[in-house]
Amino acid sequence: MKDKVVIVTGANGGLGRYVTQAFLDADAAVFGSSLKIQESDFAAANFTAVPADVSTRAGAKTLVEQVVARIGKLDVLVHTVGGFAGGETIVGTDDATFQRMMELNFYSTLYVFQAAIPALRKTGDGRLIAIGSRAATEPGARVSAYSASKAAMVSLVRTAALENKDAGLRVNAILPGTMDTPANRKAMPGADISKWVQPVAVASLIVWLAGEAGKDVNGAAIPVYGSDI
Repeated sequence: MKDKVVIVTGANGGLGRYVTQAFLDADAAVFGSSLKIQESDFAAANFTAVPADVSTRAGAKTLVEQVVARIGKLDVLVHTVGGFAGGETIVGTDDATFQRMMELNFYSTLYVFQAAIPALRKTGDGRLIAIGSRAATEPGARVSAYSASKAAMVSLVRTAALENKDAGLRVNAILPGTMDTPANRKAMPGADISKWVQPVAVASLIVWLAGEAGKDVNGAAIPVYGSDI
């Protein structure tokens, strides 16, 4: 990934931290973004912190513009930002929860795509990768808002892949099962974590998709379920 310019949203999050480090280890110039991120979050000369709120169209646009203005191009964008809500039936889920899930999981993806696609098209070999969820294609009970928002995100990914294949831009989604993150361990203390997906494995797949080996993958929603199948 040497000479590649990469943006990672949610760069210091549960998964984003692994994704950012994987690209740094691959010698990419990585611009890591989140609401609160600092240069000291990653001890690497090829890392730049860019605080941004990609839940708004203006925030996503400013993020991409800052990177392109500084480096002159964008090769890869990985969108790891998202959120979860569950525990209620469809009938019991209020409008605010549905709206919050759409804002965190669908609209943030939409805004990032709208901001990044023009720059990514210019490279002739751009990569756009979004993190979905197993729930996007295998929804469960009491997670209706979350599942619907992730399903909408996957539809957006597939549409973007079709619309931009003429420019060599590959757009893909990864659909992890439950990942072994500090937040999930805290939320599910009694779970069998041996079945969970390791974030480092997802990060490795993302770097592979972003590289030469992944050039033939486009419009895919790739399941990564660990041993919980």
